[in-house]
Amino acid sequence: MKNHIVICLGVLLLFSCADEKSKETDQPESPASDSAQTEQMVSISDAQQKSVGIEVGTPAFENISGVLSLQGKIDVPPQSTISLSFPVGGYLKSTKMLPGMHVRKGEVLAELEDMQFIQLQQDYLTAKEKLLLAESEFNRQRDLNASKASSDRVFQQARAEMETQRILASALGQKLEVIGIDPAKLKADKISKSVPIKSPINGFVSKVNVNVGKYTAPTDMLFELVNPNDIHLVLNVFEKDLSALSVGQRVTAFTNGDPARKFQAEIILITKSLDQDRMAEVHCHFEKYNASLVPGMFMNGEVSVTSKKALTVPEDALVRWENKFYVFTDNGSGNFEMIHVKPGVINHGKQQIEAAGIDDSTKLVVKNAYALLMKIKNTEKDG
Repeated sequence: MKNHIVICLGVLLLFSCADEKSKETDQPESPASDSAQTEQMVSISDAQQKSVGIEVGTPAFENISGVLSLQGKIDVPPQSTISLSFPVGGYLKSTKMLPGMHVRKGEVLAELEDMQFIQLQQDYLTAKEKLLLAESEFNRQRDLNASKASSDRVFQQARAEMETQRILASALGQKLEVIGIDPAKLKADKISKSVPIKSPINGFVSKVNVNVGKYTAPTDMLFELVNPNDIHLVLNVFEKDLSALSVGQRVTAFTNGDPARKFQAEIILITKSLDQDRMAEVHCHFEKYNASLVPGMFMNGEVSVTSKKALTVPEDALVRWENKFYVFTDNGSGNFEMIHVKPGVINHGKQQIEAAGIDDSTKLVVKNAYALLMKIKNTEKDG
């Protein structure tokens, strides 16, 4: 009986160890580097490879002179974006603005009303009348002092009072101008309880942060306006491709939704710093503004570059998934690994690639690689 128990325990221990080894074998190895990271593994039979037209080959080093494909988005420089606030708090009386609306310089965006607007106008008109009285008294004391009918002390007091009232009226007049009221046109019968908020530029409204009846403080951003004349394209370029670009080069830009519609641009700035992905920003200015180009829109850019030697594969060898590019290396026996690569220039059906561990001797799928990507996606859905 004891012998049977020992044998059973030995068998269970053997299966347990085998299961642990199987789990360790199924786990992918740690990547040597981010650029050669194994994202997925997939197996497919020889018959399936033939049926979907998968072909295996090797990359080649070639002198290429073609188009560098880049991705980026529409951006607006800080000097062309205006966050509009109001220097005095008040309640929003009215506005018809919606994001995307075009506005002209001087156009009324909204109206604010508050009791302090009335008080400010009242104070200015009162100070203005007191100034007239102080000037009259000053002139009178000056004449009396000239004939010695008034003391110098009284004359100096009259001068000080006049200057005090002049300073007060001038300061109140400046405050009125800040909130959009012309002090030269202000009269007692034209005091208004509301003031307009006007657009300082020709452009369009990108944000509206207020609604009718809301109290706004001077620190609140009411509207954000964008000057479309300086909208530009920001493309991301890998470190290895920086040497192929220069200020003044032409760029053909297009969206994924309408690739046939091209927008011409010119490189105006190439940043000198790299981000964590070893990429730099290339700023491009559009030759002509188009209303369909809005900030934040993703775009593709193509730049013609001069000849250089690079590792290339047929375009069909690359697949794109979640905004990254991959190739499938052939590990033999119908097993393939999906490897992350950095794409470069496209020329006559050949795509430049770069990834650690891939050279001109690496076996990889050169045709119908998307069939393997579809199998991975279907497997994930079934799981």
